[in-house]
Amino acid sequence: MPIMTCRLSWMRRGLLALAFVLPAAAAAACGEAPDRGSAEPRDPLLRPAQFTETAPPRFAVRFETTAGEFVVEVRREWAPIGADRFYNLVQAGYYDDTRIYRVVPGFMAQFGIHGDPFIHRAWARALLRDDPVVESNSRGRVTFAKAGPNSRTAEVFISTVENARLDADGFAPFGEVVEGMEVVDAFHAGYGDGPPRGEGPYAAMAHARGNEYLDEEYPELTRIIRAVVVDAEG
Repeated sequence: MPIMTCRLSWMRRGLLALAFVLPAAAAAACGEAPDRGSAEPRDPLLRPAQFTETAPPRFAVRFETTAGEFVVEVRREWAPIGADRFYNLVQAGYYDDTRIYRVVPGFMAQFGIHGDPFIHRAWARALLRDDPVVESNSRGRVTFAKAGPNSRTAEVFISTVENARLDADGFAPFGEVVEGMEVVDAFHAGYGDGPPRGEGPYAAMAHARGNEYLDEEYPELTRIIRAVVVDAEG
């Protein structure tokens, strides 16, 4: 039906453009990172290049959130480059204390903006090559967000419906929710999509100000308390 086609079209455009706002927008809003002083230890997450460990063939990640817990099983064979990045991000604690900032009912839930804008900016520049699409974006599948070819960084989304139409756009799932999909369905969705389609968080502001902005303007967002690897196949 034409209405459905139109709706899916803007959703796909949102994934390719608005949702994963250009790293340059955040950089422009922040300016150059100031010198934090030699006496203050640098957070290892400010150096994405050091996180290059190869992921196990299969591993599980348990997410503890303010809505409950869910488990993602990652299969490296589905998307090796994406699986390696996700494994390193989880092991480094990147997703701890982050917000599930974009929840679009009938579409997906997205997270991965770090609470510290300096760390987010560092990873926004650590672009990944695309993986071939091996598995479809069906309900429960977990996929990296991207703004175009070879532009994946740290933001991911969970499909909450069948999103096979995203396959042709190069969104390659690397895992799926195997426990707690009811928790994913319960993520706070009251703010809607981001501007101009809804009243939800403006991604560029979230990139520039991190949790300060999200907590101040959108206090009801579901929060990720921590994410840990709980099972890994050797």
